[in-house]
Amino acid sequence: MSDTNDHTAAKPADSSPDRSHAVVVAVCISPGGVPKHPVESATLGVEGLEGDGHAHKKHCRPERALSIQDIELLEDLKGEGYPVGPGLIGENVTVRGLHVQKLAAGDRLCFEGGAVVELTQPRRPCFVLDAVHPELQEAVRDRCGFLARVVQTGRLHTGQRITVESGSPVQ
Repeated sequence: MSDTNDHTAAKPADSSPDRSHAVVVAVCISPGGVPKHPVESATLGVEGLEGDGHAHKKHCRPERALSIQDIELLEDLKGEGYPVGPGLIGENVTVRGLHVQKLAAGDRLCFEGGAVVELTQPRRPCFVLDAVHPELQEAVRDRCGFLARVVQTGRLHTGQRITVESGSPVQ
């Protein structure tokens, strides 16, 4: 008979990262293209961040309203010799503790204060990154963040906490 109060039994390792301290590090906008520049806060509408433009029409779609990237990845790239930082590879929101590459399309990010976005697809690197460094496009392949659509508008700001709701994409 097994003792249900036995706390010494080994528990299976949880492979999901701890997201309990996920936070916005930077909110970045530009009139179009890269780099995007950090601002203290910005209003998130259904088409993306107010004041943010796009250099190419292909980026002007609701399912690509917001680009999200982990600061930890940017720190790794900087350690590899690439001149990167928040907004420099074109992301709108730089986060810490989210591990966005381990999330899936359909997952929702709920920002403190009410804004909600749904991840739609991993971001693919674009040729515009060549202006930052000629090898950067290849260096960020499969670790370029995520694109998202806006579910609930609101305001995004530095220091804002983020929670994740797992889900399946809305068609």
